[in-house]
Amino acid sequence: MKAEAKREGAKRIGARLAAAALALAAAAAAPAQATAQQSTNRVEAFRDWSVFTADAGGPVCWIVTQPQSSVATRSGKPVQVQRGDIYLTVAVRPRQGVNSEIAMVAGYPFRDGSTVKAEVGSRSFELFTEGENAWTYPNDDGEIINAMKAGAAIVMTGVSSRGTTTIDRFSLLGFTDALTSAQTRCK
Repeated sequence: MKAEAKREGAKRIGARLAAAALALAAAAAAPAQATAQQSTNRVEAFRDWSVFTADAGGPVCWIVTQPQSSVATRSGKPVQVQRGDIYLTVAVRPRQGVNSEIAMVAGYPFRDGSTVKAEVGSRSFELFTEGENAWTYPNDDGEIINAMKAGAAIVMTGVSSRGTTTIDRFSLLGFTDALTSAQTRCK
């Protein structure tokens, strides 16, 4: 089952990379309040999540948040690392039949062939990686979305190409309202 899901996931990588790049470009402005207010793509904010829209040959909506905390370790010891921008996104692209596609931009390249562990409460999920991005397996999206709607935070644990383990904690406050808004805007 996972092998089939992985093959399906690999087929969607191109679309996911495009969505992540679009989300990253739009979300890069989100941390600075003045920039966020000037962004023509940012349409709403719900607590810790922002809603963005675009028209890329059809409606595209996504929600974005940044981690509340990040920890990096090597051999179990905390280390200081340089990372690029870190985001957790959920994309809605009706033309491609995508209603809630979860992706993480890690700010560093993941170790080749590695996975990311996502934890919401006592639930644990696996994401596959490519470059600096990680995605849920398509068959898992609905289950993870439901866990995120019920949770307070999601913790993502990954390993960089240099062997550094990172743990990023993202708030889920406002997640349900932000996702509902994105899904309503992009039908």
